[in-house]
Amino acid sequence: MSSQRTFRFGVNMFVPGSRREWSAKCRRAEELGFDVVGVADHLEFSAPFPALVLAAEMTERVRLTTFVLNTPFYNPALLARDVASTDQFADGRLELGLGAGYVKAEFDTAEMPFPSGGKRVEQLERTVTTLRRLFADTTYLPRPAQPSGPPLLIGGWGDRLLRLAAEHADIIALTGGWANATGDVLHLAGTAQMDERIAYLRGLLGDRADAVELNIMVQQVIPPAERAAVPDRFDSLLPPDATDRPEDLPGFLIGTPAEMAQQIKERRERYGFTYFTVMEHDMENFAPVLAELR
Repeated sequence: MSSQRTFRFGVNMFVPGSRREWSAKCRRAEELGFDVVGVADHLEFSAPFPALVLAAEMTERVRLTTFVLNTPFYNPALLARDVASTDQFADGRLELGLGAGYVKAEFDTAEMPFPSGGKRVEQLERTVTTLRRLFADTTYLPRPAQPSGPPLLIGGWGDRLLRLAAEHADIIALTGGWANATGDVLHLAGTAQMDERIAYLRGLLGDRADAVELNIMVQQVIPPAERAAVPDRFDSLLPPDATDRPEDLPGFLIGTPAEMAQQIKERRERYGFTYFTVMEHDMENFAPVLAELR
């Protein structure tokens, strides 16, 4: 993973709203200087593809991504049609983010079986290979605007998913931690755990390392006044090596804009991250960091 890549910064949208509210948020993200607007895929949120088509209509520059699709919910052939159509309507600005799904309650609500983690990764692999095959076929319709289809982001944490990502993805996204068995608790990764994951991933990528962009989902952007409350606020979710120095958590940014900008630079050097995504609730908080880095 080359640390010489240009930084990219994304914001992942969660909160559903009216057409006017959604349009204003997307325009605001572009105005603040974000490079990518993402839409999360959860049952209580806006449907990703309609939201991205509207985002494309309301913006001019930003890339647009599903971050990330709950892939087991989708039939691969039907998903290919939605992806190609959205890429058409977005004038080739779509990036396709896929995940294996992790929230058992959502499968229960959808009245779908919740397979084992390994089975969900197998479903993801079938989807990836189907999309690649269809988009490589020049007779396939509808045609995506990007000749081979949108760049593919695969997000996750475990060994099997990272093996799949290392083989197929243009962008690999690490979540900054791992979910429990039912997906309702995220345990945050410390420096030692992230070092291990990056070493494992580099071994898998081999000669492809410089061709793959590495992303991290920033779970929290925390100003200086709130730093002291981090150990109590996140308590059992923190790894042992982060209690005294929470600003070292790879998935957190803590401090002034200048301090956060320095943390981002250090994570590029240490881990190879050049693409950072923040949550919607941190979009305005992160704007001064963007300004500092630009």
